[in-house]
Amino acid sequence: MNDLKYIEERLKDSFDVKNRRIDTVLGKATLIFIDDLSGANAISEYVILPLRGHGDIEGAKSNVKTPNDVVEKLIDLNASGIAKDKDDAITHVLSGDPIVVFDDFEEIIYCEAKNFPRRGVGIPETESVLKGPREGFNELIVDNVALIRRRIKNPDLKFETLIVGEKTQTAVAITYIKGIAPQEIIKQVKETIKNLDIRFILDTNYIEASLKKQESFFDTVGYTEKPDEVSAKLLEGRVGVIVDGTPFVITVPYFFLENFQMPDDYYLNKHYTNLNRILRWVAFFIAAFAPGIYVATITYHFSMIPSLFIFRLAVSRAGVPFPTVLEVIIMMLAFQLIKEAGLRMPKPIGGAMSIVAGLILGDAAVGAGLASRVTIIIVAISTLSYFLIPKLYGAVSFWAMVLVIFAALFGLPGLIAGQMILLTQIAQLDSVGYPYLFPVGSIEEYKFKDIILRGHLTKISQNIIGRGKRK
Repeated sequence: MNDLKYIEERLKDSFDVKNRRIDTVLGKATLIFIDDLSGANAISEYVILPLRGHGDIEGAKSNVKTPNDVVEKLIDLNASGIAKDKDDAITHVLSGDPIVVFDDFEEIIYCEAKNFPRRGVGIPETESVLKGPREGFNELIVDNVALIRRRIKNPDLKFETLIVGEKTQTAVAITYIKGIAPQEIIKQVKETIKNLDIRFILDTNYIEASLKKQESFFDTVGYTEKPDEVSAKLLEGRVGVIVDGTPFVITVPYFFLENFQMPDDYYLNKHYTNLNRILRWVAFFIAAFAPGIYVATITYHFSMIPSLFIFRLAVSRAGVPFPTVLEVIIMMLAFQLIKEAGLRMPKPIGGAMSIVAGLILGDAAVGAGLASRVTIIIVAISTLSYFLIPKLYGAVSFWAMVLVIFAALFGLPGLIAGQMILLTQIAQLDSVGYPYLFPVGSIEEYKFKDIILRGHLTKISQNIIGRGKRK
């Protein structure tokens, strides 16, 4: 009874926690479960009735002497057993498993009868594809594990679970393919998650922050909503981390070149895919460097501009009260505001609002003399280029503004210096011990078939992460 009082005290003041006294083959007992997390039909049919001795084999009451006998002979659920202690029993209740506390025995039985409210498998909104699987992860960890299992029918595919968060007790699964994923990556991910001193975890970002060893706008930990993409990365030797309660799964290591690879690159025609990849690289350079080149040229290097265009540019800028650098920064911030507003608005009106706001803002800025048409065109093209490389959006938008400031202070030499700092920042990053620019710098050894352009799928399928480890 002391165990029962302890459990009831810990779970009191919660209207959804149900306590029910029942007569069992082992005497009086208390059934404790959470109404919203456990299935009522399963509890009635597979827990209460067997405990009372109904529907069991003849002589059940005489054959059942202990709670272990109840688990082995009476309860027919997929998973049931004896809780390790009182706190473990409480964890089972909070996870959706009903428990049975006997008056005359110290053992506490738990029974798996979960019935979570869940979202169905839908289409990922952040990673749309022209061709390929449309399935996306949801917020339930067991569904996400099943989506990966269905694609990789291999006994070497492992899922190791950990409980993280002192207050939330969140389930976290580490997944990898034994024999393909390097042991040092698996060990590092496990130790990082085990050593997390955190009170609660609600999303994968809590783990991402611990796996990142350096502060940077560039993501050195990958994330995706698509089971097929996670499966492909596991087959390459990556390690995945699934957190209960979020549809995003993270993968490590993650490299800079992967920002230019989209999920449907491997489902479309190779030549069309390679054309799109070239466009993404062009978009990256436009987004990062076009505003800086424009500011440097207008401010310090007029001689580089054709004379006819200089005249038109002078007419366009007539009446603008701000220097070019301030004009560009104001417009870049304005487009950022439009982008964020469109993202946070309800989906049916977000896109339309962004288009209307962009048109009105550009026209009004020119009419009011706050910006020239050329500046708006440069900033607009740069902003549109961000969306071809969505996973680099934050990093590129920040560095584009930094390069604009360098260009305004020192012209093209300053812009080149800023580019060198950017390249140095990318080169010094690592992802769980691997250089962020991997496999660049080790091509002769690695023979990678999917760097800038996509190779044949038969050759790509033989690539695994195994070399290039930073000493």
